[in-house]
Amino acid sequence: MNKGVLKLGFIGCGKMAGAIIKGISGSCSAKNFELIGSEINSEIAQLASDRLGIEVISDNMELAKRADVLLIATKPAYVLNVLEEIKPVFASDKLLISIAAGVSTSKINLVLPQQRVVRVMPNTPALLGLGMAGVVKGALATDADAEFVLNLMSTVGKAILVDEKQIDIITAISGSGPAFFYQVIEDMARAGEKLGLDYEKSLLLATQTALGSAKMVENRGELTVQNLIDNVATKGGCTFVGISTMKEENSDKMFEKVIADTAKKASELG
Repeated sequence: MNKGVLKLGFIGCGKMAGAIIKGISGSCSAKNFELIGSEINSEIAQLASDRLGIEVISDNMELAKRADVLLIATKPAYVLNVLEEIKPVFASDKLLISIAAGVSTSKINLVLPQQRVVRVMPNTPALLGLGMAGVVKGALATDADAEFVLNLMSTVGKAILVDEKQIDIITAISGSGPAFFYQVIEDMARAGEKLGLDYEKSLLLATQTALGSAKMVENRGELTVQNLIDNVATKGGCTFVGISTMKEENSDKMFEKVIADTAKKASELG
C-alpha cells in the first residue's frame, strides 16, 4: 500500500462504518489516514459528518475517485448497485474492502472483474478499540492487501484471517455476538431485579462480571475454559447448582441454534 497519509473512503456511514471511523479516528494510527465518507443525499451526509467528525459527501462516484482505498459499508442488498455505479470511475489498481454481510468476494468480482477485494466482518466494539474482525482475501487480493486490512482492523481491536467459507460463522459469533452478550447481561440483570436487587446495581454486577470473565478467558494461559468453570463451580456449591441448571436447560444447544440460525441468515443476505 502507499506510504504516507492514505485516503480511506467509506461508502455508507451507518452504525458499523461509524464505529470503525470513530475507532480509527481515536487510535494512534489516525495520523496515517484521511477519512472520507459518502451518504445517499446531502442532508444525511451532513448529519453523518457532524456525528463522525469527517468529511461526508453525497456523491459515491466522487468518493470512489478520491479514495486510495474504498470501503463498502452499505446494506448488503445495495452493494451490487453501488458497485455498478462506481465502476466507470473506480480504478482497478485500488483496493476494495467490503463489510457487507453475505456478499462474497466472487460476487463483487463479477461486477469489478479486475479488482483486488478483501472482505471483512467487523463488530461494533471497534468504537472502543475492542473490535473483533474476520478478514477474507479475495482471489485477486495480495498477501500485502490482507496484511494491510489486518493491520487496519487491528487499530480498532483484533483481527484474524479466515477462509471465505467460514465468514458466515464469524458473522454469527463476533459480528452479531455483541447483541447476544448484551442479551445475556440484560437477562442476568433482570433476574437479579426480580429477586429484589435494584436494576442498576444488578446491571453493574452482570456487566463487570462479564468484563472480568472475558479477561480471565483471554489470560487463561494453559488452562481451558472448562478449567476456569471448574475453578468456580466447586461440586456441591452454589455455582455448581447454577451450572447444573444451565446444562438441564440445554444452554449449549440453545447457543448452537443461535449461531447456526444467524450464520444461515448471513449466507442469505447476499
